[in-house]
Amino acid sequence: MLWFEGRLVEGATVPFDLSDRGLTLGDGVFDTALCLGGRIAFEAEHVTRLVAAAAHLGFAVPRPTVETAMRALAAACPQAAIRTTLTRGTGPRGLAPPPDARPALWASAAPLRPGMAFAPLSLLPVETRRNETSVCSRLKTLGYLDAVLAARQAAQAGFDEALFLNSRGAVACAGTGNLFALKGECLVTPPLSDGALAGIMRDRILAHAATCGLRVEETAQPLSAYADADAVVLTNSLRLIAPVSAIGIRNIPSVDHPVVARLMEAVRRDVTGACGVAGIP
Repeated sequence: MLWFEGRLVEGATVPFDLSDRGLTLGDGVFDTALCLGGRIAFEAEHVTRLVAAAAHLGFAVPRPTVETAMRALAAACPQAAIRTTLTRGTGPRGLAPPPDARPALWASAAPLRPGMAFAPLSLLPVETRRNETSVCSRLKTLGYLDAVLAARQAAQAGFDEALFLNSRGAVACAGTGNLFALKGECLVTPPLSDGALAGIMRDRILAHAATCGLRVEETAQPLSAYADADAVVLTNSLRLIAPVSAIGIRNIPSVDHPVVARLMEAVRRDVTGACGVAGIP
């Protein structure tokens, strides 16, 4: 189901201007959120990040418009993954943004993949590097081709996700999530300056660390630091917190680690509380 131009539309087809810069240049941003019980988990944070990302690119969308789109889909599809897309809109040929941008906004709802939340996964380190010097590394822009191709490579090799290093050789992120390594009582994660996205669940884990008896270090680390960790987890808004069972050929004992279990329980309470539901499918 879609929300487009102020109304809900069955299916996934609407009239669309093919000169839209989101289509021709990837000039736009998006957000993916979890909806349970007709409510969006951490809605305010998702809306704030999307509006701020558009402002960083130089165009604006009213916050109430984003909220209206997301809430309309949540009401119609009470258990779904909701993606909200925002482009600069149409423009003449060339790279220069039009001075009178007319942003285009739409949102879609898709069924949740069964068993996705909290499910363990394996990571394949790929040769493609995350460019930490690019503003795009810190925004969810429409230019996701590196992640698309890396996901295909990981799947062909029998892995669930790709793992990206940045141009300096430090761990940056997974293809669709942030990474945390557990070392004793310390939870290590790449700083945003290393090419990591400011994930909504990343922030939630940082907030819960102290209550789980952990201190946090946002610091650059090589791949070996994650491969040798006591446990590694991936976070995003749909997987929530996923124990990493392997990085390349190296097995990681994350699935049964007690600290990972504590973090998962904290996230479970967090999400069910935000959505007013009894459990997470």
